[in-house]
Amino acid sequence: MELNDVIHGHKSIREYEDKEVSQELLEKILDAGIRASSSGNMQPYSIIVTKDKELKKKLYSAHMDQSMVVDAPILLTFCADFNRMRKWLTLNDAPVHFDNFMSFMIGAIDATLVAQNCALVAEDEGLGICYMGSTLANCDQIGKLLNLPPNVVPVVGYSLGYPAENPAPRDRLPKQGLVHYDKYQDYSNDDILDIYKERDEKGWKRYMDNPKLKEMTEQLGLKNLAEVYTIAKYTQESHHEFSQTVLNYLESQNFMKNG
Repeated sequence: MELNDVIHGHKSIREYEDKEVSQELLEKILDAGIRASSSGNMQPYSIIVTKDKELKKKLYSAHMDQSMVVDAPILLTFCADFNRMRKWLTLNDAPVHFDNFMSFMIGAIDATLVAQNCALVAEDEGLGICYMGSTLANCDQIGKLLNLPPNVVPVVGYSLGYPAENPAPRDRLPKQGLVHYDKYQDYSNDDILDIYKERDEKGWKRYMDNPKLKEMTEQLGLKNLAEVYTIAKYTQESHHEFSQTVLNYLESQNFMKNG
């Protein structure tokens, strides 16, 4: 496909065929990831390829019981990784640091760039993916299951395989609501209502058309999509909990020496 078609045709795939991805194709995907931009060309990331069925069963709970974790033939986990570089520095008698929050962010950004490169090539080859926010939210559980040493943190992950579904692409906010020229231009109330108009309508309809989602909104007494996001999906309490999980794990993985 043309690159533009791949980008604009993206959709999250949660159901997969019982069909293996060849090692040759997997290598092509990984090679594309490694060509992503990297801060200082340090490449402070690692990619974990998980095919083992028993390990995927263990990861299922850490990934919040999402079915594609066990149904997809492959899980890819992209990690911020300064473990490798710190060992190299030691062997060369160079100062060994990269143990602070800035280092984590550099590794996290690089890992995310790699993940998207891999995703584009995978989709161009007819495969499907579904990003999983649980990778970072439950980084401590996932890190333990993947045997990650200090200075390595899982940041981005997704399922990978041949699609067994063809969902419609999800809507996106209009470009005029996302792009700023020269400087940030803050939004008026009318701007916000205009930017979110289609999202409010289509998103709410999606919930109302799905019996399970509709039942959930009725049980919680939700009246609009904004309430869905903040009362049902991404509560303040859950974000506080996940935030503390990440901060604690960064501390345990030697990324919080900021003094």
